[in-house]
This record gives sequence, C-alpha cells and structure tokens, in this order.
Amino acid sequence: MFNNVLYFIIVLLILSISQQRGAPEDSLGYTLSMLVITWGIFAASCRWGFQRLLRRLAKPLEGKGSSAEQYHSLVFRLSVLAIFLFALDVHLFHLKTWLQMIPGIRSFSVIQGLLAVMVFILYQVTIWTFAFPAYRLTFPTGITRRSFIVSSVKLNVPILFPWVTLSLIYDLIFLSPWRSLQSFMNRPEGEVLFFSLFLFILMIFMPGLIRTWWSCKPFPDSEKAAALKTFLEEKNFKYRDLLRWPIFEGRIMTAGIMGMVPRFRYILITESLMELLSIEELKAVVAHEMGHARYRHFFYYFVFIVGFLVMVTGVWDFSFAFFSTQPWVLRIIREGSASDLTFFHFLVAFPILISMIVYIRYLFGFFMRHFERQADLYSALTMGSPTETISSLEKIAVMSGKIRDLPSWHHFSIRQRVDCLWKFLRDPGLLRKQNRFIGLCFTLYLVGMISLGYFLNFSLLREKLFSEWEEQAVSEYLEKNPNDVVLLQRQAMVYHKKGDLRETIALYERVLRLDENQPIALNNLAWILVTAGEVELRDKKRALSLARRAVALERSPVFLDTLAEALYANGFVREAVETIQEAISVARDNREYYKRQLMKFTGEIKET
Repeated sequence: MFNNVLYFIIVLLILSISQQRGAPEDSLGYTLSMLVITWGIFAASCRWGFQRLLRRLAKPLEGKGSSAEQYHSLVFRLSVLAIFLFALDVHLFHLKTWLQMIPGIRSFSVIQGLLAVMVFILYQVTIWTFAFPAYRLTFPTGITRRSFIVSSVKLNVPILFPWVTLSLIYDLIFLSPWRSLQSFMNRPEGEVLFFSLFLFILMIFMPGLIRTWWSCKPFPDSEKAAALKTFLEEKNFKYRDLLRWPIFEGRIMTAGIMGMVPRFRYILITESLMELLSIEELKAVVAHEMGHARYRHFFYYFVFIVGFLVMVTGVWDFSFAFFSTQPWVLRIIREGSASDLTFFHFLVAFPILISMIVYIRYLFGFFMRHFERQADLYSALTMGSPTETISSLEKIAVMSGKIRDLPSWHHFSIRQRVDCLWKFLRDPGLLRKQNRFIGLCFTLYLVGMISLGYFLNFSLLREKLFSEWEEQAVSEYLEKNPNDVVLLQRQAMVYHKKGDLRETIALYERVLRLDENQPIALNNLAWILVTAGEVELRDKKRALSLARRAVALERSPVFLDTLAEALYANGFVREAVETIQEAISVARDNREYYKRQLMKFTGEIKET
C-alpha cells in the first residue's frame, strides 16, 4: 500500500502540470483509440511478465531472490510503466483536455481528476488481474481472483480520500464569492496554513470513513478477542474498537492501527492472523500497535506531510524561476504552442518529482522504519520479554511467502527486526536509546526543514537569486533579439524591482516605440509616472492618457486600479471611485488593497 501512495502522488503531479486549454488538435476518436492501444500494450506486457515469473517460480533454483521479492519487483516495474503510459495519455493524447470539455465539470477540478485517475486505476487493475496466479503461488491465501482485485482496489482507494476532499473544498471556495479567502489561499503561507488545518482535521475523522469503506466489523465473542480486550483495559489503552480487517477476505496476516485521538482510534486485525497466533503472540502484536499510539507516530506523519508541502511549494518556485530564465527555455515560452508549454511544465515539474521521491522514499521511509522498530521494542517492554513478539514475526514470515529477508523502504526486514529484539533481551535499555535516536533525528529534521522552508519560500536571498537569474537571462537573450518587446518588458520589471525607475521608464518607452499597443507597458509606465517618489519623474497627465489606453485594450483589475490612481491624481475623484469599484467587482485577488484604494479616493482615510 505504501508504494501505491507514492504512485498516486506522482499521478496527481502529472495531472497538475497539464496546462493545455481549448480543443486539442487531434480528434476525440484519436484520443480514445490511443487510450485503448496503450492499455492493450500494457495488458500484453503484464501477461508476458507474469507468465515469465511463473516459469521462474516453477524453477526456484534458477531465480534470483525469494519468490516474494521477485513478485514485488515485477509489480513495481509494471507500476512504473503504468505511470509512464498515464503521462502519455494525459499529455500526448490529451486525456485531461477532453475531460475538461465535458459539460458541467470544467469548474470542478476534482471531477476531472477523478475521471483521469480512474484510467490509472484501470492500469493497476490490469496488473492485479494478471498478477493473481503468481500472487496465489507466492502467498498461499486461498482467495479468488475477483476477491483479490476487489480487495486491492478497496485497500488503495483511501489513498485518494484526502486529495478528493481537499480538491472539492478548493473548488467550492473558488466558486464562492469569498474573494478575500481566495486571495489568502493563493499565497504560499495561506496554502500551507489551510492545508495543515484541513489535514489535521481529516486525520482525526478519516479513520471512521476508512473503517466503513473497508467494511471492518467488531470481532464476534471468542476467547482470543476477549483476552485482547482485557489486555488493552489492563494497559489502560484508550481506543474506539477492536475490528476484523476483512481485506483480501482476511487471509493476509497483518494488523494495524489508525486514529490520532482515542474516540476515532481503531485496532485492526485480520482473521488469518487471529487464527495463526496464540493469545500471547496476539497481545504482542496489539502492544506493537499500542506503541505507534504511545509515541504519537500519527502526529509525526502529520508534521512530515506539512513539511513535504512546504518543500514542494518552494522547490516549484525555484524550478519555475530557474527554467523560465534560461535562454533556450525563453525561446520555447515565446513560441507558446501547447506542446512547447507542456514540455516547459515537465521541465519545471522534474525537480519536484525528484525531491518528492527523495523525501518520501528516503527521509520519510527512514523515520517509518525506525518508528516500526520503536513499536517492536515497546511491544517487548510491555510483554516483559521479546519472545512473543519474535515468535509472531517468525510465524508471519513463514506463512506469508517466506518474506523473512525481504525489507522495504518503510519496514526493516523481519530478520532485522528479530535481530533487534534479541539485542533487547541482552540490553533492556535499547528502547531508551531508540527513543533518543528518534528524538535527535526529528529535531534535526525540524531545524533543517524550517531553515529550508524559510529559504525556499520567504528569504530575501531567494528573491535576490530570482532577480539575478532573470536579469542575466533577459540581458543575454536581448543581445541577440534587441527588439523583442516581451523580453524588454521583463527587463523593465527587473529594473523596477531594483528601484531603478529611470532605466525602467526608458525601457517601457522603448517598448512603446516598437509597439504602442502593449497594455502591460502602458499600464506599468502610467503607474510609475503617477506614483514615482522622485517628483521630476512624475507626469500625471501623460499617466492618465497611458492608463486609459491600457484599459481600452484590457479591463483587468490591475489596469483599472492604475487608471483610478491616475484619475484621482488629476482631480477626477468621482471617476476614480467608479473605476476602482469596477476593479473590486471583477477582482479575484488583492481585493483588500482595492478597497483601501476606494477608501482613499472617498476621503475615508488620508493619503500617506
């Protein structure tokens, strides 16, 4: 399941960077036929891959690694292929663009996303369909193919619950009249704060939703269930319920815990694990799950997810600033075709993808492995000995396809876990050492992430670096293309940020000599001429003329604000009020600023 978390995050990233608008050049029939062809190629690859694996498993001496290792390796490779084909479906065959053209869903990104993600889920279902014979041979659970596929879908779909809920809330907010909230959420700090609050609430209440989705029910009365409930009461552990986990018909030997707060905290155990282990071994498994709650691992996960968002937001800005200031990329942007823009967004997204994989696979995975070790040691401490915990792990290893030596990015192998527990028998202070180690690592993580987050999102050095990249790139490009009005305007903006108004004015004048109908140059020059700190640079009459021409070309709230400022400076107060009111009515961002402008024009506050 944890691998699929990473897969779905990548899929959602692929969706988010698709920027094409309007009807694609290719027909709907072409898109549908290519979707079918790519799926057919993928299905053939799955069939061939698992047939080849079955032949290898029939001759174990010729294979490399355990059967479970070979099975998971093939599923991983096919999942990567599925992600690649999904990227082709979205960006080359215009899947998302056609979905946006369905009447009634253009304004709901969550519906577009769900329909697109269903294509990737189809790829996953194809893997599970052809994987079943190898799965049944590797993990002798005795379930049917249909149950295997349905259970796989039910197990993985909850990964999408947070994204669906968050996307729906975003859609509703941006369809609402709450302009101030929209403006706040468009800023990095607003986005992080909103997401953090939403995620915190979701992590509290989502276990109840997942319980229903997985059809988890309380265990019927039995000696083992009663013994576990008594054990939990004796340890004064607060939880909502002890539930049967029916995933894969309960034939997978596993247990889990979900829920940050006791009222919505559930302990899950599959029937096969309940049948396999003795009462004392089951107590050790439950104690392991108690360890996750005892050491507040869910809160750590919340912090890691927020840190991930802060990092991705900053990396995106850096990546965009870097690639958009490379001369060869500037040429791509200037041409502006749909395929060129898609390529540009792929460039920008590539560092995001790499940082995301590194963060989740290595940093998050490092903490997850050590959280599991911490929970193992807590189980041994609670039971008074590691023997029951060890025996439960050894039984699971044997009955789950001989996975004793199979590690993962989020778990140590069972052999490593058992070795650590035997060390605990010789050194009872090992849990304290593990606690200190995790505390130290988490402190270093916080210091590093706070520093990185500040640098990537808010530091003055960041803005200085962006300005230097842009200035250097624009200057280099203009040497070869001195009359490029778009780049001249970008260079003027660079000088404006630096406070060199004289050079800024000269550049905008140059732009208007080349093209007198450039609305950005008209607007920005008008703003400088009416607001410049140096009195000799001001020319309020010309500023009004320029602002009127800019608004005639484009009635955006920014241009209307400039016109209102110029009208006010020239004594046309009533027209200034009417113009800024129009800006407020059409603005989606910066509405509070425009309202302050209105107050200034109406005399409710004094001009400073």
